[in-house]
Amino acid sequence: MQKILITTNLLNWFTEPLQYGFLVQAIWVSAFVGLVCAVLSCYITLKGWSLMGDAISHAVVPGVVVAYAMNIPFAIGAFAFGFGATVAIGYIKSNTRLKEDAVIGIVFTGFFAFGLVLVTKIPSNIDLFHILFGNVLGISGEDIIQTLIAGIITLVVILLRRKDLLLFCFDSNHAKAIGLNTQMMYYTLLCVLALTIVAALQTVGIILVISMLVTPGSIGYLLSDRFEYMLIISVISSVFSSVFGTYLSYHLDVSTGGSIVVLLTFLFVLAMIFAPKYGILVQQLRKRTNQGCEVL
Repeated sequence: MQKILITTNLLNWFTEPLQYGFLVQAIWVSAFVGLVCAVLSCYITLKGWSLMGDAISHAVVPGVVVAYAMNIPFAIGAFAFGFGATVAIGYIKSNTRLKEDAVIGIVFTGFFAFGLVLVTKIPSNIDLFHILFGNVLGISGEDIIQTLIAGIITLVVILLRRKDLLLFCFDSNHAKAIGLNTQMMYYTLLCVLALTIVAALQTVGIILVISMLVTPGSIGYLLSDRFEYMLIISVISSVFSSVFGTYLSYHLDVSTGGSIVVLLTFLFVLAMIFAPKYGILVQQLRKRTNQGCEVL
C-alpha cells in the first residue's frame, strides 16, 4: 500500500504541472535552450572563453532596450550589440597594450552600464528583472519563435563547421599552420555565442546565461577525455537541469532560471568530487598512494 502511495505521489509530481499550458511550454523551451547552450558550452570550455560569454551576455542589454524602443524584435538588437561588443574587444585588444581580460572587463561593463542608462531614460514596458533573470513562464509566442530561430541557426552553424571549430578551440596555432582561416573561425564562434545568448535570454536571463554556457561543458570535461562523449554528457546534464529545474520552480514556487542553474551547479559539484578520473576523491586517493609508495 505504501509503495502504491509513493508511486502515485511521484506520478502526480510529474503530471500536475503538465495540466498548465504555460508550464508545458516552459519545459520544452527550457530543454531546447539547454540543448543549444550545452553544445556550444563544449567549444567555449575548450577555448577558455567563459569571460567572453559573460561579456557578450551583459553587452546585449542596450540592444534589448533599443529594440523595444524601435518596436523591432529584441533578438535583432541583442545580437547587434552583442556582436558589436566582440568587435570592440577585438579592436581594442589589437590596438592597445592591454590584455584580453582587461579589455573584456572594460567593454562589457561599459555596454551594461549604457543599457541601464537607456532603461531609465527610454519610456518602455521593459522589466529589467526579466532581462537579468529571465521569464520563461511568461514567454510570448513571438519570443519563442525568436528563440527557436537563434537556437537552430547556432546548431546548424556548429554542425557544418564542427571539425574546424573543434580544432580552432583545441589548438588555434595548429589550425592556422594547416591553412585554416582562424580569423573567420574566431568571428564564427563569436556569432554563434551571441546567438546562443539571445536564445537563452528569456529562459535564464543575462546574469545566469553564463552558467548555462560554461557549466555543462565543464561537467563533460571532468567526466571524459573524448570530445564526443564530453558533448553527450554536456547535453544530458543541461537538458536534465532545464527540465527538472522547471519542475522544481513550480513545486517550490521559486525562480525558474535560478532553479535550472542551481541544479546544473549541483551536478557540477558531483562531477567535481566523484569523477572517475579527475574527481577530487580520486586525486586525493592517487596522491596518498604515491606518498605511500615513496615511503616504501
